[in-house]
Amino acid sequence: MKFSETRTDVLRTNDGLSLDIHIWEPEKPEAIILAIHGGLAHAGDYVTPALFFKEKGIATAAYDLRGHKQEKTYVPDFQLFLEDTELFLQWGQKAFKNLPVFIMGHSMGSLIATHLGIKTEMKRFGVKGFILSSPYYENAVKVSPIMIPLVKIMGKLLPHMVIPSPDIKHLLTHDTSITSRHHQDEKAGLRSAKPTMRFGSELLKAQKWVKENITKWHHPLFAVIAGDDQVADSKESERLLKSIDSKHLTYLYHKTNYHENYNETNREETFTRIYDWIKPMITA
Repeated sequence: MKFSETRTDVLRTNDGLSLDIHIWEPEKPEAIILAIHGGLAHAGDYVTPALFFKEKGIATAAYDLRGHKQEKTYVPDFQLFLEDTELFLQWGQKAFKNLPVFIMGHSMGSLIATHLGIKTEMKRFGVKGFILSSPYYENAVKVSPIMIPLVKIMGKLLPHMVIPSPDIKHLLTHDTSITSRHHQDEKAGLRSAKPTMRFGSELLKAQKWVKENITKWHHPLFAVIAGDDQVADSKESERLLKSIDSKHLTYLYHKTNYHENYNETNREETFTRIYDWIKPMITA
C-alpha cells in the first residue's frame, strides 16, 4: 500500500469492473469522508487530507475512477462516474455503519459530486455535507481557441484520440515534493497525461449541466477555491458557487494557490478549517 492506507477494498461496478478503494482509518472513527479524485489522477492522491483527518478520528476512503490509471483517460459517458460513485456511497454505508458521511471532491471529482448533490437523494446515504476543492466547472488550461469545439466534434467521431494538451504538473501545487510524486506516479502508470476526445467532450457536457442547474443545490457545502488555478477557471467556480443559497455555502479562497488545494503548502490551514466545519455536524 503505497499511500499509507490502513487497508484496501474493491468496488464492483454494474458492468463488471473492479475499482480499487483506498482506506485511511483511525481505530474508532467518528465519521467517514468518501472522496472522489480529479481527472487523470488516482485515489492515492487523497493521502494528504486522509492522514490529517485520521489523526482527528475521521476515516477517509477514495476509489479509483473508471478509465483512469492507464495511459489514456477515457470514459464513454459521464453518467458512469455517477453510477459508480453511488455504488461507492452504498459501499461506505455498509463499511462504516451509522457514521456521519461527508463527500469530498477535487476538480473533476467536485464536478461529479455536484451532479450527485443535485440529482440524487443524499439522506439515504447518511450524507451530512460536501467538501469541494477547485471544482472543474470551466476549463482554464491554455489550449488553442479551436480546441473546445473540436473536442465536441471529435468526441463522437474519434473518441479515443488524444487531446493535445500541455504538461502542467508543475502548475498543480507549490509543494515540489508532491510535484515529484506526480511525476513518479505517471511513470508508474498511476497517473495519466493523455485525456481522450470522448473524455473531454463528456466533461464539457457535464459542465454545461451544472451551469444550468447549480441554483438547485441544497446541501451544506464547504468550497475551497484556488486563486491561481491553471486547470479550473476559479472566477467561474466562484460565480457559480455564489449563485447557490448562501445559507448552504462556507467559502475559503486562497489567492495564490495552484489547482490542488489539498496538496498545497498551506494545506494544514485548509484541513483545519474543514475540520472546524465538520465537527459540529458530527456531534449534532
